[in-house]
Amino acid sequence: MAVSNSLNISPRKLRSDLYSYSYQNNSETPLVISVLSSLIDRTLTRNERISRRALPSSGAGGKTQIFDCREIPDMTIQSYLGRIFRYTKAGPSVYVVAYVYIDRFCQTNPGFRISLTNVHRLLITTIMIASKYVEDLNYRNSYFAKVGGLETEDLNKLELEFLFLMGFKLHVNVSVFESYCCHLEREVSFGGGYQIEKALRCAEEIKSRQMIIQDPKHHHHHHQLARILL
Repeated sequence: MAVSNSLNISPRKLRSDLYSYSYQNNSETPLVISVLSSLIDRTLTRNERISRRALPSSGAGGKTQIFDCREIPDMTIQSYLGRIFRYTKAGPSVYVVAYVYIDRFCQTNPGFRISLTNVHRLLITTIMIASKYVEDLNYRNSYFAKVGGLETEDLNKLELEFLFLMGFKLHVNVSVFESYCCHLEREVSFGGGYQIEKALRCAEEIKSRQMIIQDPKHHHHHHQLARILL
């Protein structure tokens, strides 16, 4: 299932958005958010179908249950990702790296399935960690918590648990970044066979060093946050 035609996204437009997007001069939501939300929605539909057919398993969940919400949030994936972008202005590459982390997390924890009860917490956690990995300046965890609809203490726990469950494997090299960009492009490439260019300026921005978390006022202006609760 490809992204809906109504989104008017082509592989070329997505590529340009991923590698040349400048949020300083562009207030529009990055195209990658629409593509990623489509992928996640498709995953949710597939996992829901699998869960209905599967027998109950006492061994399922475990430590990954920390991502489960008390109630299913009344917010679509598209709206939630759009909210995160609106209040954090995280660049498109952050969402690609978060996508890498989600995929790694699912592979490392085979008993875990993305569901309506855990997807929102998983998204805010991975996007926050990816932002720390990719970008030079970041908001504090307390601000990400407000954006994501969580208490700071809860998001701190989610971050720590995620890191341990991932074995702290956060490095994303250029080739891995390219491959996930290709997968996102195939999502909107109806004909297939689309080849991504190798010289990626955006990929060069991926860093393998720790980022120093600084006061958000030096990075972006604060917005009045509409409160949500997960």
